[in-house]
Amino acid sequence: MQETLYDTDGNAIAYINWDDGGIIYLWNGVPVAYLYGSDMIYGFNGSHLGWYVDGVVWNLKGMKAGFNKQTCPVMRKTEPLKSLRQLKPLKSLRQLPNYRPVFSYGFSNESLAQILSRGRM
Repeated sequence: MQETLYDTDGNAIAYINWDDGGIIYLWNGVPVAYLYGSDMIYGFNGSHLGWYVDGVVWNLKGMKAGFNKQTCPVMRKTEPLKSLRQLKPLKSLRQLPNYRPVFSYGFSNESLAQILSRGRM
């Protein structure tokens, strides 16, 4: 099962492949991050990137950066065709997680694609 992640403009940017252990792929097929524990998002490079809670991707400052189908606050655009998935890199040693901030109603200044791309090797 796959779950699409949309940015604040309603564009399909990434997806979570639940059958693959919660790996997050960009739409172009590049694996950039994975879910760890109940809600943390880590990059394959070991960086803590944020949280995925109740269908919302939160950045490290507690701002909204991405959404699933049910939580997207704007009209979603048509999903383009997905590229073939690339091979997953090995997971690097995870850095200690940041303290979970109080989540706010505001939106991240950094895009969902930028946040997730920081997890690339």
